[in-house]
Amino acid sequence: MRKRSLAEIAAARGVRDERVIAALRTVDRRDFVPAHLVDEADRDEPLPIGDGQTTSQPSLIAQMVEAAEVGADDRVLEIGTGFGYQTALLCQLAGEVVSVERHARLAEAARANLAAVGCEARVEVGDGHEGVPDAAPFDAIVVSAATPAIPDAWVASLVEGGRLVVPVGGRGGQVVEVWRARGGRLADRRTLVPVRFVPLVRDR
Repeated sequence: MRKRSLAEIAAARGVRDERVIAALRTVDRRDFVPAHLVDEADRDEPLPIGDGQTTSQPSLIAQMVEAAEVGADDRVLEIGTGFGYQTALLCQLAGEVVSVERHARLAEAARANLAAVGCEARVEVGDGHEGVPDAAPFDAIVVSAATPAIPDAWVASLVEGGRLVVPVGGRGGQVVEVWRARGGRLADRRTLVPVRFVPLVRDR
């Protein structure tokens, strides 16, 4: 029996946006995992990437990216670059992608991985809680780590009507929330799916 592709798995799990499905077909996850895990990259599972971090399962990434409703001219902020897989998917969808990663080693690896596939995303090393203020505003923010509370800096970085997709909660339980910016505040909250992400850690 033929093994299903990551795009087919995402579609079976409810992803309907054809642009997101096309991005999953275009971006090879093998280019965004450690070398010793290349043979595992076609599985719809999270994989370790070092520094206590993981790259999430592709079907979940697809659900979150779809929820961000990224348009072809949109500017997107990603919190948590990792090895750059989600970043590369966003590059297929958005006009501009800015990503911030706390771990310098991961940011360096992501830059190399993204450059190798022609993705021109800007990858910064920094505290994800702060976002990238000098690059704001953004049409969408996609967060790849869990936080018990949404930082004000993210809200301030969104355009009117901008979307925020973020895992909210602590170690006891998390859920992906989707918000829209209305009048400088977050509104129209909906929940997407229960999850388990690594925590968003603040630099001291």
